[in-house]
Amino acid sequence: MEAAKKYFISDLRVMLGRSMRHIFRSMDTIFTVCVTPIAMMLLFVYVFGGAIESGSDNYVNYLLPGILLMAIASGVAYVAYRLFLDKQRGIMERFHSMPIARSTVLWGHVLTSVVSNVISVAVIILVALIMGFRSSAGVLSWLAVAGILVLFTLALTWIAAIAGLSAKTVEGASAFSYPLIFLPFISSAFVPTDSMPKAVRMFADNQPVTSIVEAIRALLSGQPVGNDIWVALAWCLGIMIVAYLFAVRAYKRSAA
Repeated sequence: MEAAKKYFISDLRVMLGRSMRHIFRSMDTIFTVCVTPIAMMLLFVYVFGGAIESGSDNYVNYLLPGILLMAIASGVAYVAYRLFLDKQRGIMERFHSMPIARSTVLWGHVLTSVVSNVISVAVIILVALIMGFRSSAGVLSWLAVAGILVLFTLALTWIAAIAGLSAKTVEGASAFSYPLIFLPFISSAFVPTDSMPKAVRMFADNQPVTSIVEAIRALLSGQPVGNDIWVALAWCLGIMIVAYLFAVRAYKRSAA
């Protein structure tokens, strides 16, 4: 058991290193993922910000949580893309013929997604600070924000894994991310849901992005979080567990 665990960690380190080399050899991946959310943040703060009633004196503070979720939703698309290429080119079959733990091939891509999205989030927060973002959150609140973002990343990454392993074309592997990127627009990420029509508001109030955004926003502003954090965690964990089960099934099917 101890030996198996040792080999699993060793194999995982190799798979993670392989995927991370792809990232660092093509830094435009992280750059591209950062550019769109940063452009959106600049647009909404400096062009639309004055016309939006957010109830906050500093609109970049209000906007940042939703921008971070958009960046993550955009970033996980590359997991589906790389998994699809590994499957299409027969690289996955080659790994399966080697004496390595099969699950590490999939976990290598998943952990790479977490690391690359952490880098993207850090870049966006730095830009937000230059734009005037300020937070009164303490260390524990920042750790809670980091934990929610990691869980959100894992949840979407397992969805991306399903798309990458099941898609028939490279376009199909990446297309799943479009609805995920669009979800923050129908939430409290950009404007309070009170201003929305009743039907839209009902959807916005009960979809996962709103509770996650509200929890992160409260934590960063040092305000009481209330039930939002538990709802956010329930959404992240629920999506992650269900997506993980389907992703593992799709992976086993592709490895058969």
